[in-house]
Amino acid sequence: MRIFFSKGTTVVMSQTKGAFAKADPLSGENAVTAHKISKSYGDVEALKNLTLEFPRGQLTSLLGPSGCGKTTLLKIIAGLLDPTSGEVKVNGKTVTGPGPDRAFVFQDFALLPWASVIRNVAFGLELRGMAKSEREAIAAKYIRDVGLAGFEKSYPHELSGGMRQRVGLARALAVDAQVLLMDEPFSAVDEQTRRKFQEDLLSLVQNENKTFIFVTHSIEEAVYVSDQIAILLPRPSRVHEIIRPGGFREKGVDNIRRDPEYLDIVDEIWASLRSYVE
Repeated sequence: MRIFFSKGTTVVMSQTKGAFAKADPLSGENAVTAHKISKSYGDVEALKNLTLEFPRGQLTSLLGPSGCGKTTLLKIIAGLLDPTSGEVKVNGKTVTGPGPDRAFVFQDFALLPWASVIRNVAFGLELRGMAKSEREAIAAKYIRDVGLAGFEKSYPHELSGGMRQRVGLARALAVDAQVLLMDEPFSAVDEQTRRKFQEDLLSLVQNENKTFIFVTHSIEEAVYVSDQIAILLPRPSRVHEIIRPGGFREKGVDNIRRDPEYLDIVDEIWASLRSYVE
């Protein structure tokens, strides 16, 4: 099934070739809800009456053409931007600004250039006033988890782009936020590193019991990593489709990209988006 959202509230379902699974109904199992979100910049409407729910413990990708409001929505959920109207709730509480329940992984790494890897990873805990020994122990764990053991004393300029992105991810994990917001985190690395990151992300989603909201321009990446894909249309942005890929990941990460279901979903999404791409 596909689920189409039009005018923010109406839900219409249509049958497809079997490449899509029906999305979960609205329920209390959502970690994040965005309800009738609108955002304007002067006369420009970036988002209009957008409603979307993010299931707890799953990864939802925001996918759509450039300028469709993906990053704007992500920043509103993070509390970095205020909506013009509507509200976001995280675990039932209205978002009024940044909070410890959310962590942001930036596209450009956003590391402290004068700080070592371990201090960068521990920085959020340092801001909370945690003792140095405790925060460094937590940071060291996540440095190991993202594959950077041995680089604790290195500085950002000594690392590759892929390694710097791993530091940013470890920093977000270290603060133990329940919601991780990821703004095209793999776009600045080479294709081989990107594929490895995608595999690592699947493991994180499975093992960390957190809710991931992931912005990407890549259809293939969205289908590969997502439990749910929200397709956004150009501004004023609204949700065009909600897609829940099926169970092809159970066949193992080495087989996903060759699976006929994966390929069918990629083709179906491109057919849906083609007319909106300039």
